[in-house]
Amino acid sequence: MTSATEYLWFETPERRALVNITDRLETIVSKSGVREGMCLVSAMHITAGIWVNDEESGLKQDLLEWLERLAPAADYRHHRTGEDNGDAHLKRTLLGHQALLPVTKGALDLGPWEQVFYAEFDGRRRKRVVVKVLGE
Repeated sequence: MTSATEYLWFETPERRALVNITDRLETIVSKSGVREGMCLVSAMHITAGIWVNDEESGLKQDLLEWLERLAPAADYRHHRTGEDNGDAHLKRTLLGHQALLPVTKGALDLGPWEQVFYAEFDGRRRKRVVVKVLGE
């Protein structure tokens, strides 16, 4: 079995952002030499997630608005610790923190419209994503 690990770093200027990382993942998979296997993509911060969906601006805005309705900026108990990002933790919980993607014939095996996004809910500081490619 072959394995490869790389890290993607992000520091978004805005508090909330969706960053398409599909091309970067394809490069990592290609470089790994894995022909058949899996690519794990995992946000390594508790206020960020990974989302697989369509690269369509309306859908991305709909997602951010939906998450805001479910976990609005509010006065959370978490804020008693001196933080102000309780909603970001909840948004990450709703969206999820990782995706496991198939690798077939040396490339990500995504559906026709699928793209992979880093979802930031408490930006303006440096964060990372681990990408681990495993297979033969």
